[in-house]
Amino acid sequence: MTAPGDETSAAYDAFAERVIAGGILRDPWVDGRPRFRPEPVIVEAERHTELCRAAEDVAAACHAMVSLLLDEPRLLEDVLGLTPFQRTMWTASAPAWHGLARADVFFTADGVAVAELNCDTPTGEAEAVVLGELGAADTSSAGTIDPSGVLEGRFMAMLEYVARRERTPDAGPARTVGLVYPTELTDDLPLVRLYRRWLEGGGYGVVLGSPYNLTFEAGRTRLFDVPIDVLVRHYKTDWWGERQSAWLEDSIEDDAPLDGPLRAVLSGMAAGTLAVVNPLGSVVPQNKRSFALMWEQIHRFPPDAQAAIERYVPVTRRLEGMHAEQLAAQRADWVIKSDYGAEGEEVVIGRDVDDATWRRLLARARPGRWVAQQYFAAETDAAGASVNYGVFLVAGRASGLYARVQVGATDGRAKSAPALVRA
Repeated sequence: MTAPGDETSAAYDAFAERVIAGGILRDPWVDGRPRFRPEPVIVEAERHTELCRAAEDVAAACHAMVSLLLDEPRLLEDVLGLTPFQRTMWTASAPAWHGLARADVFFTADGVAVAELNCDTPTGEAEAVVLGELGAADTSSAGTIDPSGVLEGRFMAMLEYVARRERTPDAGPARTVGLVYPTELTDDLPLVRLYRRWLEGGGYGVVLGSPYNLTFEAGRTRLFDVPIDVLVRHYKTDWWGERQSAWLEDSIEDDAPLDGPLRAVLSGMAAGTLAVVNPLGSVVPQNKRSFALMWEQIHRFPPDAQAAIERYVPVTRRLEGMHAEQLAAQRADWVIKSDYGAEGEEVVIGRDVDDATWRRLLARARPGRWVAQQYFAAETDAAGASVNYGVFLVAGRASGLYARVQVGATDGRAKSAPALVRA
């Protein structure tokens, strides 16, 4: 195995060749830097159980929140700030919101913290699966197991269940899957390749395309004119609806909702001929203001959900509900996040910026779009690096592990590593 810090050596080149040979991850470098750390992150079985329990319990609390919102839909606008198109997606799907998710979990001195639950278009599956297989195959990893080895089977079982549940019996068996993703972006191509391999291995025909290639005709949703039975959606819900920058004075070029493509999807759902994975209802728990709603309405949650929120979810508040001078004075105690920012985008850690920058960013944050989450210090190694443990959940059950290692907050510079569990 390559030692930590040795990723630029010939050993990393050899590891990179093994990665590429699998055909899923084709670029082990980004901007000329290694993307991966060959040395595995090995988690003791007891700690792995802690990670899984935290992720599963927070997902269950999210489901309790969904039940609350069904009873009191005013909170969709009053607290979460959903736009009309986002509310349409929620209404068409609720209470369905979950298929596959990734909880970002950290060890801290005070226990386990779940920073986010990515349940809309979670990523990292390709890295977790490919690196886990390579790590488990190395002779120096004897006595460990690859926790992501079950991910494919559980994903496929979930997809087949959703197809049976959401489509009417007279629609016939599900044979064709449309995999919809932002075709103009390349970052998620490894995930697209992985899903395609899984789906074709399961006997499905697969059609690839973007939302702009969707139509509805003769009772069927079509992708490039091919009738599809299941839509695997890897295009974020906030991109289907109205778009507006989370920063004041910043603009977004393509801000109009995808009216036609969304209508094609909703028509297939209404006709009982189309199942969607992940459900459009994920637009609600993916919104980071849902964690603020949990804390604001915690007294209305079942006791087990209350316990999960208090134990695992850092205190989270709507930014506009906090006093500006309190936030300024307590800069080191808070992290601000936009409602739909992803993979470290639109996240500002107070202690990482100076007072003037912090005040300027707070003034630029668009009202109704941000939360303040209490800062927690993740456990670090001798080099000062922490591990962001991405616990994959399929139908609420822990089903894989993605490890990203970095000094500081997780962003595009983090190195993905094999995640193994000591048996």
